[in-house]
Amino acid sequence: MRVVVQRVSTASVSIDDEVYAKIRHGLLVLVGIEEPDTIEDIVWLSAKIVNMRIFNDDHGMMNKSVADVFGEILVVSQFTLFANTKKGNRPSFIRAAKPEFASKLYEIFCAQISQELSRPVKTGVFGADMQISLINEGPVTIIIDSKHRE
Repeated sequence: MRVVVQRVSTASVSIDDEVYAKIRHGLLVLVGIEEPDTIEDIVWLSAKIVNMRIFNDDHGMMNKSVADVFGEILVVSQFTLFANTKKGNRPSFIRAAKPEFASKLYEIFCAQISQELSRPVKTGVFGADMQISLINEGPVTIIIDSKHRE
């Protein structure tokens, strides 16, 4: 699994010009899934996201997690995170998991993050044509791949 985590002041996902989900202070998590991904990847990644200390403490240092600041999380599926741009100018998405597999793992991932956070997370709609709006705070943007665990 690969995620792009952005610390946001606000973020929303719209479908057909209607706001489907919106958060204030928290994290926007874009998630890509590939065939080798497992429940182990989900558990590790969810804990990493919820406990990552990227929010400022009283001294302006990044020492607090989204859970510590009672922030919200918006999770959006994004298969393009597994784009291969090695050949030519048209990206290949062959590494991205097939929708039948990816949608199941996406649902499990959202449920696991909710469990780690101890409250519901907001989501997009798997496979939908979505428009994402956000105000990136900092900016803070972190890319995490469960296969590399860096």
